[in-house]
Amino acid sequence: MSFRGHSDKLHSPSNGNFLKEVELMALFDPVMKDHIHKVKCETSHHRYLGKTIQNELIQCISGKMLSTMVQEIKKCKYFSLILDCTPDVSHIEQLSVVIRIVTVEEDPRVKEHFLGFLVAEDSTGESLSALILKRLEELDIAFDDCRGQSYDNGANMKGKNKGVQARLLQLNPRALFVPCGAYTLNLVISDAAKSSKDAISFFGIVQKLYCLFSASTQRWAILKQKVNLSLKMWSETRWESRVKAVEPLRYEAAAVREALLEVRNQAKDPMIRIEAQSLAEEVGSFRFSLCTVVWYDVLNKIQHVSKLLQSQTMQVDVAVSLLKKTQQALESYRATGFVASQTSAKAMCEEMNVDAVLVPDLPHQELMKQAEALAHTLSHGGKSDLDGKELALPIQHVDS
Repeated sequence: MSFRGHSDKLHSPSNGNFLKEVELMALFDPVMKDHIHKVKCETSHHRYLGKTIQNELIQCISGKMLSTMVQEIKKCKYFSLILDCTPDVSHIEQLSVVIRIVTVEEDPRVKEHFLGFLVAEDSTGESLSALILKRLEELDIAFDDCRGQSYDNGANMKGKNKGVQARLLQLNPRALFVPCGAYTLNLVISDAAKSSKDAISFFGIVQKLYCLFSASTQRWAILKQKVNLSLKMWSETRWESRVKAVEPLRYEAAAVREALLEVRNQAKDPMIRIEAQSLAEEVGSFRFSLCTVVWYDVLNKIQHVSKLLQSQTMQVDVAVSLLKKTQQALESYRATGFVASQTSAKAMCEEMNVDAVLVPDLPHQELMKQAEALAHTLSHGGKSDLDGKELALPIQHVDS
């Protein structure tokens, strides 16, 4: 929430939240009312309402909050570090610092205190570890009391030789490193998707759909008229969140395709018409429908677990149990889910009034090659779900 607005004058419509709060207090507080009266009548040259005072107030509040959090951390003695680097809008790398503690109360609670951002001029393990140690020293928090580290799986953070965790372990062997469970789960899905050409193509089309409609208010209005679930831009790093981007295509693919066709008919730009036509053909294909069903089911399972893993009250044994159940669910889906996915994809194609055809008319050698590739893709532990040659033979006679 921003303090300042476009104007720094009292009773101006756009003078910001700070001055609006001052105006509100003046209605009930006689001291503030008298001060505002003097400012308006210009009988006092000390307004105490300018941007400099506002910044000082923010610094005072921030300092008091930080002091209170540091006192509680010292009282609890032992703590864990949670660090993460991210660039801001001005492309400056910032290190967020969070300290996790267990309160020493009759009813102990887990707390996480955000201690602010640190500007990281260098993202190497040596530089980041020196940066956090310097910050702890400034706050008079003893690093010897650290009992845990939790970061993402970046080489500069988790590296066993030169990563942040390795350098801090050398100084404090009891500061045990635990990689972020939700981030690790995210990497599993990310690597699985990047290993599949169909998945890469599918998510590329999903992004193109969002870009096409969001680039124009007129096109977005056409989409809103047809679709109840709005298209969303997916995150580059949080793969489980992409379920929200896939959801409209899973349940309203026909409406999305109708919107694309209407954009094609109304667009004056030939490039937009071509792109809308191409995307409509992709959305109406059986392969795209099948990818939509499969990835929605997979991401839906992953998202639920990922959210639970990020809970402050999550316990290690519960997290392990959740991950094992997720693994079992995915293995079960691998064994039996594909048939159900085909059925759902065919129903989507019927709703769009398009043919549910997965394999195109290919020459014999090319068909054998594609069947063997599919068999290899569906192999796990040296065993495949199907035989490529047995699959190719009946496909040759589908039309007959």
